[in-house]
Amino acid sequence: MTRRRPPARRRTRRAGRRKQQDEQLIVFTVVAIAVIGLVVMVVNWLLAHWWVLVAVLVLAVLAGAGWLYNRQQRAQWEAVRAQGLRYGLPQLDALHHTRFEDAVRDLMRRDGCRDAQRVGGRGDLGADVKATDPFGRRWVIQCKHRRNGARGSAVGTPDLQVLNGTARQVHGADVAVIVTNGRVTGPAVDFAKQQRLHVVDRQTLAVWASGSRPLWELLRAVPPPRRPTSLS
Repeated sequence: MTRRRPPARRRTRRAGRRKQQDEQLIVFTVVAIAVIGLVVMVVNWLLAHWWVLVAVLVLAVLAGAGWLYNRQQRAQWEAVRAQGLRYGLPQLDALHHTRFEDAVRDLMRRDGCRDAQRVGGRGDLGADVKATDPFGRRWVIQCKHRRNGARGSAVGTPDLQVLNGTARQVHGADVAVIVTNGRVTGPAVDFAKQQRLHVVDRQTLAVWASGSRPLWELLRAVPPPRRPTSLS
């Protein structure tokens, strides 16, 4: 014969739960009343001291205007700086390889590629810088920095093969370029011509970085414009 739980114990548990719920409801009500009272006090104080609200609004407008002005000034300064951007080969040689990628990105921006960005790093699949020129062409650039410049190891055919395997198929490049501050082997140059790749060696880099001509004016057989733009 099974024993039943005494009904008094059930009633005690139910009463305990109900008491806990009642306490939570009371706390919530007190907090809500306090918040409402505080809001009413603040509103009444602002109505009585309306000039404070006006002063806060004026300060907010002035702060917003100052932020916009500073932003415009920075944009204008960046545009001026980009137009006059120059690098010498000793500067480029002294850079870390990631800063070299930044320099190539900045040179593309100087040439009018507003969306130029550095994407190099792990898993970049052969692309260190991507950009769209004013003629609508998509550029994919692989950077090969040599700490010792012309005395460093030469860029070889395997480097070009990586670029050739991913630039168009993976990144959708119209123009695939490898940029180095060092040397490029003869077989690599021949391979680049065969595969319609472009090589910016140390000499071409010196002309591009220290001058104001865009890269597409220094390379041969660049694809024709895809579309005209306001910058073209």
